[in-house]
Amino acid sequence: MNIRESAENYLETILIIQERNGSVRSIDIANELGFSKPSVSVAMKNLRENGYIIVDDNGFITLTESGFEIADRMYERHRIISKYFMLLGVDPITAVKDACRIEHIISADSFEAIRGQYEKLKNEQQ
Repeated sequence: MNIRESAENYLETILIIQERNGSVRSIDIANELGFSKPSVSVAMKNLRENGYIIVDDNGFITLTESGFEIADRMYERHRIISKYFMLLGVDPITAVKDACRIEHIISADSFEAIRGQYEKLKNEQQ
């Protein structure tokens, strides 16, 4: 499954907002990302047409199974890579920004290697 980075970011944002607030609307996404409501509406239309989200009659957005899989994978990568960089001494703001870029292009093998090293370092510091 190959989708664009912007779509991955939207799906990840939907997951994050849903975990935090329990429900998600387009305005929540616009506020979270600092994007205009029309830009988010176009993106939601594309995600809906490609089967990644469902939008109900009240405008609430839900991830489909395939949308959730992508969002969850991106969010996990983001969290692990950010934490790994911070354990290495990278400033938290820089670690989060770098992780946000890396999470979309890193291979599964490289991510698993980073995850293993992160777990090892985390356990050593406990």
